[in-house]
Amino acid sequence: MRKMELKDIEVWDGNMAASHAMRQVQIDVVAAYPITPSTPIVENYATFLANDYVEGEFVMVESEHAAMSGCVGASAAGGRVATATSSQGFALMVETLYQASGMRLPIILNVVNRALAAPLNVNGDHSDMYLGRDSGWIQLDAYNPQDAYDLNFIAFKVSEDHDVRLPCMVHQDGFMTSHTAMGVKTLQDDIAYNFVGDFKPMNDMLDLDNPVTHGVQTEEDWHFEHKARQQNDLMTKVYPKLQAAFNEFEELTGRKYSMVETYNMEEAEVAVVCMGTSVKTAIEVSNELNAKGIKAGVVGIRVIRPWPFEKIAEVFKDIKAIGALDRSAPHGTVGMLFNELAGSLINSDSNAVLNNYIYGLGGRDLTKKHIYSIYEDLLANAKAGKLTTATQQYIGTRGPKLEFL
Repeated sequence: MRKMELKDIEVWDGNMAASHAMRQVQIDVVAAYPITPSTPIVENYATFLANDYVEGEFVMVESEHAAMSGCVGASAAGGRVATATSSQGFALMVETLYQASGMRLPIILNVVNRALAAPLNVNGDHSDMYLGRDSGWIQLDAYNPQDAYDLNFIAFKVSEDHDVRLPCMVHQDGFMTSHTAMGVKTLQDDIAYNFVGDFKPMNDMLDLDNPVTHGVQTEEDWHFEHKARQQNDLMTKVYPKLQAAFNEFEELTGRKYSMVETYNMEEAEVAVVCMGTSVKTAIEVSNELNAKGIKAGVVGIRVIRPWPFEKIAEVFKDIKAIGALDRSAPHGTVGMLFNELAGSLINSDSNAVLNNYIYGLGGRDLTKKHIYSIYEDLLANAKAGKLTTATQQYIGTRGPKLEFL
């Protein structure tokens, strides 16, 4: 197997960054089916394999359902396993996502977020991300290609920990991250591999001296205990493991990650909460407002599952008004971020007024002008101590203003 010498900074898009991270951890099996905009991740990986930069197997299958099924089988057999998908492919995987988490298989799934049809759309929003939030997987969110690279190492390290053994998704925005190049600070191959460590199988089916059963049937006698007690208990163990991995990665690279990322929040009175590439846009507006003496902060959610309840409550304890920015259409209810924030704050000391903003569906731009208008709402809410607009608004649509509740 050949080693690849990398520059300290390589110009990669998010797809290339993810595929290099997968190469560096030396995966045993990648089972994949291509779908826009995640296809280059598995294409790049297949090229690395063909050029002898990785060992292991690359399996082209007939669908995304088959891709995750292949990953489930390979992981149960005792291998380090990963794949990538988007949108409709992710939707087709949903059945098998629950199999992977229920069997405690530490599979890594790079999800390049894209709108769900119909109508058909190949551009980025968070519809597929939201679809997977109750599947029992750890979910991490990248804001740029550097994050997509780094968070893969975090994902493998935490997911494969024997105290956790749960699968993990690493999300990035379709096209806006996946196809946008930036300077990515790299790790040399040995350093990257050693951070994650050798794969240590657990309950693998090819250990013939210790027979195991995967995917048993439980019905009402034990199903509740497996789902509520065992899987939920495992999710609570993820918090300290993630923090330890973040700390170790910072010591290695100097790059700091947190479950909840905060910007200009020290003295903020109002704040927007968002994910993905929207975080950077919001930070720019926040910086401009703070320069004018307006105390406006930004919170980026890095860890979607398990949801960081305590971190959220701490971050928002002194905030007067919050705007939850959801890049997915909730259809007759409020968005996921709004719901999760409300659940985090309802029994806390926070008296913040909470608004929901639906934006960016199907790749529609979120502009600085849009965020300025959101901050205007929040400042009015903070001053009044109550909502001054509808609970939910749709940002950047054509025609009359859309509101709900």
